[in-house]
Amino acid sequence: MKSFLDEDFLLDSATSRRLYRQYAAELPIIDYHSHLSASEIAARKRFRNITELWLGGDHYKWRLMRMARMSERLITGDAGDREKFIAFCSVLPQAIGNPVYHWSHLELRRIFDIDTVINEKNAPDLWDEVNRRLATIDAWSFLDQAKVEILCTTDDPADDLKAHAELAQSGLRTRVLPSFRPDRAMAINDPRFAAYLATLGGVTGTQITSFANLIAALECRVGYFDSHGARVSDHAIDMPLPERIGSQREIETMFSRRLEGAALDEESVAQYRLGLLIALGRVYAQRGWAMCLHIGAQRNNCSRQFTGLGPDTGYDSISDMPISRGLARMLDSLDRDDLLPRTVLFCMNPNMNEVLSSMLGSFADDTARSKLQFGPAWWFNDHKEGNLRQLRTLASHGLLGTFVGMTTDSRSLASFPRHEYFRRLLCRLLGRWVEDGEYPDDEDALAQLVRDVCYNNAKTYFRFSAT
Repeated sequence: MKSFLDEDFLLDSATSRRLYRQYAAELPIIDYHSHLSASEIAARKRFRNITELWLGGDHYKWRLMRMARMSERLITGDAGDREKFIAFCSVLPQAIGNPVYHWSHLELRRIFDIDTVINEKNAPDLWDEVNRRLATIDAWSFLDQAKVEILCTTDDPADDLKAHAELAQSGLRTRVLPSFRPDRAMAINDPRFAAYLATLGGVTGTQITSFANLIAALECRVGYFDSHGARVSDHAIDMPLPERIGSQREIETMFSRRLEGAALDEESVAQYRLGLLIALGRVYAQRGWAMCLHIGAQRNNCSRQFTGLGPDTGYDSISDMPISRGLARMLDSLDRDDLLPRTVLFCMNPNMNEVLSSMLGSFADDTARSKLQFGPAWWFNDHKEGNLRQLRTLASHGLLGTFVGMTTDSRSLASFPRHEYFRRLLCRLLGRWVEDGEYPDDEDALAQLVRDVCYNNAKTYFRFSAT
């Protein structure tokens, strides 16, 4: 029987072990999509204890605790931090097979050099020992320890990026770059939409009274982000994209109706969002940016808890919405004008893996290696089987050797061991193919594959070398 989380964790062959140790383990990390706070990093934030670090905003852990019938008081409520930590530790042994079980133990070992098993019995001693070590760690320490070379945050177009400017002039070895996430501009039916337009207009010196004004303001902010090193945009695609592309006049009419106070129907909202995506896609292409599309989340299912706790608190799930035809029309519209940016398709629904991965070759050209990327296993797919399934699907339909690799998509500075988790699984799969005689034991080719997928491809694809 193998020991728990030993040095060969997830590596099931001699080849996989060799590939991981010689080529993957020590590579720097490029984390091209995260939800970390540049302000907290600039301030060199220290955490008051392990509860703030682990449970302060981690909806993965909150969901497990709720399913174990924990009171909300022990999750997001007014219980003491020590009590919350012990409650989480008491739940974790039940999470066998869940990635949170592996991630938590990896973080405990890699960040704090503690190899204790997390459970209720060990929780009081862990509380004391982890907090003692955490007292010497600030935000920069997490990045240095994990060898994070480039980290992209997620930022609203109206953000001033002051923290990014401070970090660019600091002694931090990690380059912390903004990425462009215009969710609030997309949310045309949100009651706060008009107020957001006023905010965006304020930072661009314009009055946004039309859709054309909005695009001009967003293009201005893309230029501002670009001057701060941004090379990536990001969009949540949480509703089907329509197959018909509305005219400029139609979208302007919808926009005017909304500014007059009318709520738009679902079809009009979809047409507006598609029009905005296409307009921004052209801007990104002209800037040489990449566009990330996170497709298929079904958010805020529990209205009662959404009212009390708000978004991103653990009440989302996978959507089974249709996407392929509308997505293809959008990509084709940009491609016809030779303004299709490099695009990463993140897939929430694993049943759509082959649908989206098979689309990659439809828009391939000589402007980039794998211009369309099938993004890494995301959110509910980010576990052992989900990562392996994503890698196999990509290899079946595309070029695994051109894949941009893993990103954390995380709100926690402790989450970087997820890259180790991914790298081990990648080497496991490559090693198995070699051991089964499906790929030659070509050391040079294998070494190049591992280095490219774990590091080189992301740096080249997102053009981070130019920042």
